[in-house]
Amino acid sequence: MANPSNPNSQPAPDANESFEDILTQYEQSHKRKAPDGNKQLEGTVVAVSAESVFVDIGYKTEGILPLANFQGAGETVKVGDKFPVSVKGRDPEGYYELSRLKVELPKDWSALEKAFAEKTIILGTITAVVKGGLSVDVGVRAFMPSSRSGERDAKLMEKMVGEQIRCRIIKLDVADEDVVVDRRVVAEEEERAGKERRYIEIEEGATLSGNIRSLADYGAFVDLGGVDALLHVSDMSWGRVGKPADVLTVGQQVEVKVLKVDAEKHRISVGLKQLQKHPWDAVPDKYIVGERVTGTVTRVVEFGAFVELEPGIEGLIHLSEMSWGKKVKKAGDVIKPGETVEALILGVSLGERRISLGLKQALGDPWANAAQKFGAGTVIEGPVTSITKFGAFVQLAEGIEGMVHVSEISAEKRIEHPQDVLKLGQIVKAQVLELDMEKRQLRLSMKQLIPTGLDEYIAEHKAGDVVTGRLLEESGDRARVELGEGLYATCRIVAAAATAEEAKPETKVDMSSISAMLNAKWKGGATTSAAKPEAAHAGQIRSFRIVKLDASAKKIELELA
Repeated sequence: MANPSNPNSQPAPDANESFEDILTQYEQSHKRKAPDGNKQLEGTVVAVSAESVFVDIGYKTEGILPLANFQGAGETVKVGDKFPVSVKGRDPEGYYELSRLKVELPKDWSALEKAFAEKTIILGTITAVVKGGLSVDVGVRAFMPSSRSGERDAKLMEKMVGEQIRCRIIKLDVADEDVVVDRRVVAEEEERAGKERRYIEIEEGATLSGNIRSLADYGAFVDLGGVDALLHVSDMSWGRVGKPADVLTVGQQVEVKVLKVDAEKHRISVGLKQLQKHPWDAVPDKYIVGERVTGTVTRVVEFGAFVELEPGIEGLIHLSEMSWGKKVKKAGDVIKPGETVEALILGVSLGERRISLGLKQALGDPWANAAQKFGAGTVIEGPVTSITKFGAFVQLAEGIEGMVHVSEISAEKRIEHPQDVLKLGQIVKAQVLELDMEKRQLRLSMKQLIPTGLDEYIAEHKAGDVVTGRLLEESGDRARVELGEGLYATCRIVAAAATAEEAKPETKVDMSSISAMLNAKWKGGATTSAAKPEAAHAGQIRSFRIVKLDASAKKIELELA
């Protein structure tokens, strides 16, 4: 017998009673706790499985919520969480099916009118598929158009029969007993509400898991549990990514870092590379000034070219560092995108994250041994690379050019414009006049290689020969001597010249380089042994001994004979 003082006591079960009878008696004895769909209850999470969340609602049996409802709203749920729920019914296993929204089940037309006026959400049960939609029991028979069911496929709508749904009355005519309900609008509102909560919950700097929903040329959209975030192509990798499809696929699960959240505009930016170690952290130990590196040209711009040394690390080759030769006007004339090049590290700026590279330095400095190869007097041959108003530039070797001044082009006539006698690409011979290693400049002369009277004179004489000439002017212990028309030499004048030996051997008369008067005077031969040599002075015609002949420098040095 049941204990009347204890309302929860139960009569002792009869041995002939079935389990079903016992369960019926139990439920009847607990009618005071019967679920009420109109009543809002506070639930406490007691367990979470792979698919469901179990909630204690104060009844003997727990309530149940699909875990997907929380994941779809971007929420996490754990044991001990509390939130309001309402009971929708019971599932085949006996658990109470719960809803987190307060949902009413209308009981009469007045309740329907109130729900319609206040646009509240009500419960309904789909009873059949009819023409154009579904029949729904909301206390009275209602119609739900297919377009407002949230499903487009006829087979899926058939599976909805018997399902309890949340909907809103969009048309109500009591006189005609015409009720039209909308399930889709409720689902859309709940989706929007879930997204709003998600935009507020997601924090900048957080690391989240998501799925790649779609790919575009500029990036990928990542589903973060009900809201989409943009993963820009520049934030996929520290290296250069040509297109998102090269590194990601639709449906792929990824971990991303939240870079920026704009809840008002519903925009979230995320990054993949931000969860990876920055390649510049290792730059100080890997890239040393003066070392050679190899990379791929990624971009050619107006001022130079960028070279990828490794993913996330690029160096710049400036136009001025591309060639030792003539000035490069366009980087594309020297290197192309995709080309593999070897360069020298010229500088590393960790603060600005910049590496300066030199292409020409990797080829070797052609000026390093220029002094040995192109000393003064060296004869060179090369093409004319450029022509200016004041002269022409001739290439001596790769990266080395010399300049022929307009005055050094011809000895026969005055040249006004170099282009009158030279053209680009023309192969010419020239002699090095001067080499300036500091300024990296070479002065050349073409006219020095054109035979002249001086060349012939030097070819016909040798050191020690005694020749005749006229002193022109003196400067200290040096004097300029005219040996013939347009032929000049230098002579050292010493004080001892005035006390020279009285007797001198018969001198050789240079008939080709003195006037008829000088020939007649000197033709008689030698002076008398008793005569003393006359002191040297300008205008004097004297005998000289050749000390040195320099064909390359076109110089003759004399001394008094």
